[in-house]
Amino acid sequence: MNDETLKIVIADPSIILRSGLTVALKRISGFRIQTFEISSIDTLNGYLRLHKPDILIVNPVFWGYFDISKLKEEASNPELKCLALLNSAIDENLLRNYDDVIHIYDSVDQLKAKLEKLFDSENEEVSEDTSTLSSREKEIIVCVVKGLTNKEIAQDLFLSTHTVISHRRNIARKLEIHSTAGLTIYAIVNKLVELDEIKRSKVL
Repeated sequence: MNDETLKIVIADPSIILRSGLTVALKRISGFRIQTFEISSIDTLNGYLRLHKPDILIVNPVFWGYFDISKLKEEASNPELKCLALLNSAIDENLLRNYDDVIHIYDSVDQLKAKLEKLFDSENEEVSEDTSTLSSREKEIIVCVVKGLTNKEIAQDLFLSTHTVISHRRNIARKLEIHSTAGLTIYAIVNKLVELDEIKRSKVL
């Protein structure tokens, strides 16, 4: 998919399920995956706020039922993708706020397909307007010409690194500009940034 590491948190009370899913995820080709296993609600909330992972795979009945929308809000990470990890039958209404569902019997190929689906749908959202730059894309151009890395842009704009990469690809396609120097000239000409701002950021 790309060279960025996909950070995935697995939250479930069972070490067997957590460890087994970790092994399965590491077998997926095309992704560089880093997993973190969480066994308590306190640890989960703190980890999500501090590390801003890309994906949370969580047992929906972990610590009782909880609100995924509220979890994303408290983690200050609206881009977080949440997958429900199911090991038994559950009321479908409890799953409506999840981005997808993983079953304990899913194969590695099925897991890969679900990850690809998550980021394909994300790319479609990013690429809706093919004629003009969105305000988010303009923000990202400014960050790029100031010398920020994808990770730094993601942190500053509260996005995942994968979303930043998708925006950058979209920008390159729309503008047909594939270098930072080219984007810098575009940003100055179109008054997205002042030359002095760029100089100051390079000094800092």
